[in-house]
Amino acid sequence: MADKEDRNQENVVGKFYVDSSCIDCDLCRETAPQNFTRSDDEGYSFVYNQPTTTEEEEQCREAMEGCPVEAIGDDGE
Repeated sequence: MADKEDRNQENVVGKFYVDSSCIDCDLCRETAPQNFTRSDDEGYSFVYNQPTTTEEEEQCREAMEGCPVEAIGDDGE
């Protein structure tokens, strides 16, 4: 389970976030491209845009459930 105390600093404030256990597998960026992007310098994903529609929230949840290392959390601030 993702740790909000260990989330990547690029995450925008809000419910969803990615923590430092991200392995840069690209699943979240493919599943919810409007919400996740990649830090090219650091080699991990982060939330750059919190979901604003029901569809985007569903895609973020799908990405979270599919994350192979459980690096995505939905209890952010």
